[in-house]
Amino acid sequence: MSSILYRLGRFAFTHRWIVIGAWALILAVVVAVLVAVPPKVTSEFRIDGTPSQDVLDTLSENFPAAAGSQAFIVFAVGDGDHVDDPANASAIVEVVKEIGDNEYVAQRELEGMDALAQLPPEQAVAIVSEQLGGLTPLVADGTILPNVLVSDNREVALFTFQLTEQVDSVPTAALEAIRQSSETAANASGATLRVYPSSTLVPLIPNLAGPAELVGLLVAALVLALTLGSLLAAGLPLVTALIGVGVGVGGAFTLSSVISLSAVTPVLALMVGLAVGIDYSLFIVNRQRRLILDSKLSAGDAAARATGTAGSAVFFAGLTVLIALCGLSVVGIQLLTTMALVAAATVAVAIAIALTLVPALLGLVGERIVSARARLKSSGAADENHPVAHRFVSAVVRFRLPAVLIVVAVLGALAIPATSLTLGLPSSATANTGTAERESYDLTAAGFGEGFSGQLVLAATSEEGTKIDDQTLADLSDELRALSNVDLVLPGGLNDDRTTAILSVVPTSGPASEATGDLVHEIRGLADEFSDRYGLTVGVTGQTAITLDISSAMAAALPLYLTVIVVLSLIIMLLVFRSLLIPIQATAGFLFSVLATLGVLTLVFQEGWFSNVLGFDTPGPIVSFLPILVTGILYGLAMDYQVFLVSSMRESHVHGHRGHEAIERGFEHASKVVVAAAIIMVAVFAGFAFNEDIMVKQIGVALSVGILLDAFLIRMTLTPALLALFGERSWWIPRWLDRLLPNLDIEGDKLNKELALRRNSSL
Repeated sequence: MSSILYRLGRFAFTHRWIVIGAWALILAVVVAVLVAVPPKVTSEFRIDGTPSQDVLDTLSENFPAAAGSQAFIVFAVGDGDHVDDPANASAIVEVVKEIGDNEYVAQRELEGMDALAQLPPEQAVAIVSEQLGGLTPLVADGTILPNVLVSDNREVALFTFQLTEQVDSVPTAALEAIRQSSETAANASGATLRVYPSSTLVPLIPNLAGPAELVGLLVAALVLALTLGSLLAAGLPLVTALIGVGVGVGGAFTLSSVISLSAVTPVLALMVGLAVGIDYSLFIVNRQRRLILDSKLSAGDAAARATGTAGSAVFFAGLTVLIALCGLSVVGIQLLTTMALVAAATVAVAIAIALTLVPALLGLVGERIVSARARLKSSGAADENHPVAHRFVSAVVRFRLPAVLIVVAVLGALAIPATSLTLGLPSSATANTGTAERESYDLTAAGFGEGFSGQLVLAATSEEGTKIDDQTLADLSDELRALSNVDLVLPGGLNDDRTTAILSVVPTSGPASEATGDLVHEIRGLADEFSDRYGLTVGVTGQTAITLDISSAMAAALPLYLTVIVVLSLIIMLLVFRSLLIPIQATAGFLFSVLATLGVLTLVFQEGWFSNVLGFDTPGPIVSFLPILVTGILYGLAMDYQVFLVSSMRESHVHGHRGHEAIERGFEHASKVVVAAAIIMVAVFAGFAFNEDIMVKQIGVALSVGILLDAFLIRMTLTPALLALFGERSWWIPRWLDRLLPNLDIEGDKLNKELALRRNSSL
């Protein structure tokens, strides 16, 4: 492998303009496609095969108008005013009419409204109120609005309506028209209303980057400059990483019209692409500079050899990331598969750029990659100890058993909170205080109860294709209303042939409550009884049920994926290091760091630790897909540092150093660049921890904490301590297995011998 990459690096350095032109052309094509076909992303979380999604799919066929998102607009007044005062009521009526005219709003009314118009107003209101489970409808100018409910204190009104599509499929212009229509109530003459559209009218599309992310890049630039000792050299990893994410993320956007691209997917690809892109380029540039300074090679020879040696480590380290991400497809969840494959594609681009564009740009820079001053200061001693690294690794090796015990104790303590980890999806309930989404949720909860924001949507379909009569619906509603955690059962309408009916079940508990989840399971458990008694197939959906099903699917998939990761880790590390102990150590250390990371996530986002620093004020559940996604990404990135650090130790061992000397020398040679790479990765991920979107925030915290723990506690401390504890046995492998395994030559030993033979033959 090292010989092939050596020739590739030599070609790229020599034919630099061909390589640079090829990457420029690729980037130009991506940009041109994006201009011609604007990207489209969705904030919908869909997992086919879950009970709630099956119900939605059935509704799409039988009752399309009921298969869209449910939307809410809250109207509120201050002390002394009432939402049903004439001016306020008239303003709300105008909003209802305007929104009702929107082509993406489904029109459904209670049965028998025309007949009610003939009755005295008080009697008509009483009948509608009874149909609404005792809630009070808004009455304005003699007209009853059953889809606008008034709270008991008359200070809050809730307008509920149905979109004909999921909110992500509704054109932006239509959603903006709905929001503008709602705001007219606040400006109506004589009205004293405050208007709060719910989060269901705002697709959750996170920003790709902001000020915090730019600060992360600036920190990365500073670390690069300090590590490489040159602004020119420091600029190369940044430039190539940005080109890589431009091609990778841009390429993903070009496919958004063909595949469903979750809104968080490009952000994830940007995070990972930036981090690995900078790190991989750093490893090669740093190795080239060391070869120039220590071995007195020319820039061209050093670039080719750096691509052959450090490039081999980059290739196999990147391969572990790709395998870990692509391995997510085995769990069979399309949402995760798309996220993982897009991130994997971006990593693949970063690897290709590191092995081709980096040596090409080094060819463009030439000998200027190392300044004359740096050449004069260099002693040319490749084995010169780095004082800080030397003292640190010497202490770890000397006190190896205490070091192992301390690391295990720290990570074990951090992992304990993960036992209470709760999965879910962001909602208005966890939005920051003061936002329109949170105000809408709080006012709804205060006026109508917490369960009103977590309504369960029940779809009842006739099994024989016969019409559903009113008495059957009434009996079903009464039975549901008798369940212990049900506050109200509200009618939602029937399709044109009366074969499918919709009911809204309002729990007494909030949407994120365990009791609400129990209610979903209880209703589903009664499906056979409903079928026998009423001839109806009853299914539960709605945002609360969807969130519950997604969380259950993700939790069920995690053990399978962990098993896949453990097996892959053992195989890959066996191939790379030709040792039995090191794969076990690498895998066990990774599991420790992942569990500790999940524990920290629980403390931060469920318990609210450091919430003020991170910019959120309401603790909530961990995003459902986060544990399994972070497991895959952290595995790949952790193995990066394992490969770079331990391959350096193995190189020392292969070159004749034994015992503790091989560990210490290898550590000293690799630690500086590994520490720099880890700090860069933590800085990049930490920048995303300050993103306004809670999903991006959680991913940023998880990856930055995970890399921090794994790089500095596992790879830099636990690994040398364990290798020192086991001594020469760390490198042992049965001879028969050694003969079977291919020699990947990551350390470049075969390449060095080949180059030495060439030099000798030319003399």
